[in-house]
Amino acid sequence: MQPSKPAIFSARANWRPRGTDALRPALLAALLLCSACSQTPERPEPDAAPCEAPPCAPVKTGAAALAERGFDLLDGKRVGLIVNHTARVDTAHLIDLVFAAPGVELTALFGPEHGLRGLADAGEKVADGQDERTGVPVYSLYGETRKPTPDMLRGIDALVFDIQDIGARFYTYISTMGLAMQAAAEQGVPFVALDRPNPLGGNYVSGFMLEPEHTSFVGQYPIPMAHGMTVGELARMIRDRAMMEGLENLDLHVVEMEGWRRDMLWPETGLPWIPPSPNIPDFETALVYPGAVFFEATAASEGRGTRRPFVQVGAPWLDGQAATDSLNARGLPGVRFEAASFAPASIPGMASRPKLEGHPLEGIRYILTDAQAFQPVETGIHVLDVFWRQAAAMQEEFVNRPAALARLAGTERLLDLLQQGASPETIAASWEREAAAFREARAASLLYP
Repeated sequence: MQPSKPAIFSARANWRPRGTDALRPALLAALLLCSACSQTPERPEPDAAPCEAPPCAPVKTGAAALAERGFDLLDGKRVGLIVNHTARVDTAHLIDLVFAAPGVELTALFGPEHGLRGLADAGEKVADGQDERTGVPVYSLYGETRKPTPDMLRGIDALVFDIQDIGARFYTYISTMGLAMQAAAEQGVPFVALDRPNPLGGNYVSGFMLEPEHTSFVGQYPIPMAHGMTVGELARMIRDRAMMEGLENLDLHVVEMEGWRRDMLWPETGLPWIPPSPNIPDFETALVYPGAVFFEATAASEGRGTRRPFVQVGAPWLDGQAATDSLNARGLPGVRFEAASFAPASIPGMASRPKLEGHPLEGIRYILTDAQAFQPVETGIHVLDVFWRQAAAMQEEFVNRPAALARLAGTERLLDLLQQGASPETIAASWEREAAAFREARAASLLYP
């Protein structure tokens, strides 16, 4: 007896692809040859030879779990995929696996910020197009529209999201997910989130809550700066706590990971790191990012235009050694600092027009000593404080984009406290109650121990 279909797909189960069904099982099997591998080149071809050797990753992503089951959840469906280059199952891309899956028709692809291949600069508009390998149309969700239109969703029976997030509210992939959920709900299309690890783990929750007046594409939901949730958990919370309008009837299904625990940081997952965007080249950068991102709203450099974005920050007027000494004297957990000198330059594929391009800068560089103990947001406030005080002493402009700082922080309170001369400890204490309330509120949406 055939297993019954999952309830969310009970309505549209009568379509079957034509002509190539006999070939698809063999193609899918070939693409999954490397299902036991845990090391992947940054841009491998989907049909690359099986990799060898290291032990299997202890964590199986939602995409890998669904592929292992032969995409049973999508059987008989016309599918739209919201993906980028991170949507991989070992050496194979999810696009190719779904395209090869018997009983599934890949109808449309949707690309977020940085594009389907993850190569566009931050903030750079991405155009529609066509996937060269499959011939499937690609719709940009970071161009003329950031939400799938009814025309884009016409003929789609299931909208699937599989993008690696990094656990920070202002990372725009989760904004894309929420807007796509809203569009799917409006058109009566089931939404499937293929879950992936939060690189920062599931326990660290910190930073200001987003205030409604600062809602933007870099802050779509009333959550802290570091939320400690996976995309699947966040999708559940967005719907169940009505964080966006019109989601009460959304047919949502989360394909859970296997083997992930809340205390796991990325290196413990055993999964290969694929840079989720051009300026997050490694896990260390992802870990620093939730606090270092404040520098995007300043006249100082956030490190774009170097090979160490966010891990090093600097300014033309900064005394780098004095800043380093001040930060090291504070005994911040899990990190020490060293003085850095650098000049931002255009780097193809990372930063084409970096701030302060060509200017020699002095700054500081994060040296992580204990990733589990490190506190990204609190540490970022300390770094901001050191720059703020040096700039004030030298009568240099520092926070030159106050509206951008409010969007990133989710509040104007950060700038107000800096202007009042508040200590980093006082600033961090100001969000403790709201972060604690969020931890309690999110409990019903969590999926992993």
